[in-house]
Amino acid sequence: MNSRAVTPAPSRRSLVLSFLVPAAFVLAYFAARAGIEEVEPGSAIALALALFPVPFFALLIYAYVRAVRGMDELGRRMQLEALAFAFPIAVLVVFTVGLLDLAGFHGTHDWDLPRLWPLMLLPYWAGLALAQRRYA
Repeated sequence: MNSRAVTPAPSRRSLVLSFLVPAAFVLAYFAARAGIEEVEPGSAIALALALFPVPFFALLIYAYVRAVRGMDELGRRMQLEALAFAFPIAVLVVFTVGLLDLAGFHGTHDWDLPRLWPLMLLPYWAGLALAQRRYA
């Protein structure tokens, strides 16, 4: 008798939510960034470009919440620990950069706040790695 549980193949919908939605957001974000740098600041086109990735990010949040709801208790716990590790670090980075900006230390090209946000994923990934190591 085989006691191993058979895991079902991921559904087409879960693959879309896991890979295509994040990819669509990343593409929308970088397309908006490239477009914003080419148009006049404060124009209607700049506003439209700035808001372009927002629905993609909302869909990404929906996909993430749906994925977490589909996890078992251990998976949820690891996600919570990763977020509990990452959120305070993200807040620390945002308020530090904001205060430095107010103090006159403006980021130039590579270190301004809009270009730093992708680095917010690093503490989440580190927290997830720590949680996986803890429970493996």
